[in-house]
Amino acid sequence: MFPGADEYGVDITVDERAVDDLLQVSPNDVDAPPALTFARNVFVPLTTACRYTCTYCTYFDPPGQASLLSLEEVREICRRGADAGCTEALFTFGDDPDDRYTEIHTQLEEWGHDSIHTYLREACEVALEEGLLPHANPGDQTREQMAVVADVNASMGVMLETTAEVGAHAGPRRKVPGQRLRTLENAGELDVAFTTGILVGIGEDWRDRAESLLAIRELHERYDHIQEVIVQPVVENERWSGGSPDLATMRQVTAMARAALPEEISVQVPPNLAPAKDLIDCGVDDLGGVSPVTDDHINPDYTWPALRELEEIAAHAGVPLGERLPVYERFLPSELRTDGFDGRVADGADGGRKWLSPTIRDALAADDPAGRRYRTVLRDETAAVAD
Repeated sequence: MFPGADEYGVDITVDERAVDDLLQVSPNDVDAPPALTFARNVFVPLTTACRYTCTYCTYFDPPGQASLLSLEEVREICRRGADAGCTEALFTFGDDPDDRYTEIHTQLEEWGHDSIHTYLREACEVALEEGLLPHANPGDQTREQMAVVADVNASMGVMLETTAEVGAHAGPRRKVPGQRLRTLENAGELDVAFTTGILVGIGEDWRDRAESLLAIRELHERYDHIQEVIVQPVVENERWSGGSPDLATMRQVTAMARAALPEEISVQVPPNLAPAKDLIDCGVDDLGGVSPVTDDHINPDYTWPALRELEEIAAHAGVPLGERLPVYERFLPSELRTDGFDGRVADGADGGRKWLSPTIRDALAADDPAGRRYRTVLRDETAAVAD
């Protein structure tokens, strides 16, 4: 049982034999991918406030110093992204920022909102108006909070990080694995295509890594909702001097992720944080969201690679590179999937489950510049993968 599981009503049991088996996996036990994908996005840091004070994180600002983007600023960022050919608006903010930061709460009230989630909904609507598909990462969420914004997002996400209690989650307000897992479960119950991942090197051990990956797999087996799992190393920054995992560690844990997860889940490494060229043969098939117009506000010391660098990674691996949307094609209904799609369709995508809300379906099918851009990306991704 994982810490906090009882408190948050999470019932996940990881088989110890499966853990032992996964710990034996090496890069030689997995296959290199047939292709690599990435998404072209803009990073929209809605607020730098967070209720947590994790010792490796540079994203949050202390109370009194945190900022909150106005809708006008959100619109300008999204407009620049659409002009640059992006398809995704990546919304980030810390967990329950209006719970700890009175200034943020007061500002939200002045703008007519009683929570950050209703404000996020309005910001996502702005992104859609400007021709981008929202992908929000608002941290831990109750089912009610997620339901407020799910229908204006093409997909959503939160990093599980680890199922272990670690010292890096220090302070009176600690991240609780059970709450993180409950957020993943909420996404499955609400039919939200979801991204999650593990953070490597924050004090977890090898068994913790295996258990985290298997917990993600178990939730996916229940709901079929995980679209990608990020394997992300912690990196040195102004708040973290505890070191980063070495290449051998990253290669093994990446191979473990590929072995643990079903084929339809992509394994992703962030190319600005991880040695991607040296990890592709460990089963990595996605390079994540990369922005041509905004910084990585969570890791500001590590700039996004240019498209040519992604092409070099793919060329080094000897595989084609294709652009994708923030929601994976297997979640699209048949009328929106391309003729060349030969992957496993998500459970109920052709009836019975609403992976895409009418709002997102309409955006993808629209006869306007944004809709045509989305469909072009779908066609080009399929062509790249088929080459």
